Amino acid sequence: MKNNETNGQPNRIEKSTKIKGDISSDADFRIDGTLEGSIVTSGKVVIGKDGYINGSVSCTYADVEGKFNGKIDVKESLSLKATSVVEGDVVIGKLIVESGATLNANCSMKTATDVKSIVGKNEKTA
Repeated sequence: MKNNETNGQPNRIEKSTKIKGDISSDADFRIDGTLEGSIVTSGKVVIGKDGYINGSVSCTYADVEGKFNGKIDVKESLSLKATSVVEGDVVIGKLIVESGATLNANCSMKTATDVKSIVGKNEKTA
């Protein structure tokens, strides 16, 4: 996986931080605080054990240890750790679930055609 970090560190929302709004970036994000809004990134989103997102996420990879409520669209793989609680709508390429994780969501997996069409939109022909 390509590392999309700034100065060797992912963008972070710390445990004591609460944000309302929308975030757009090409970098990775780690959420240990609370976000009410959306994140759109071509990188990875990690929701830490104390993290909570109420809103939407669109990313390439995601790891969830904390809580998520809303819509999450992951182009590649979504990994749900044992402490995770995910509710809402989930659209993914691959799903990895540890024993103990809670998934109460409408879940759909992207087909190879869906993934190919996403990749194909960025290709240029000579």
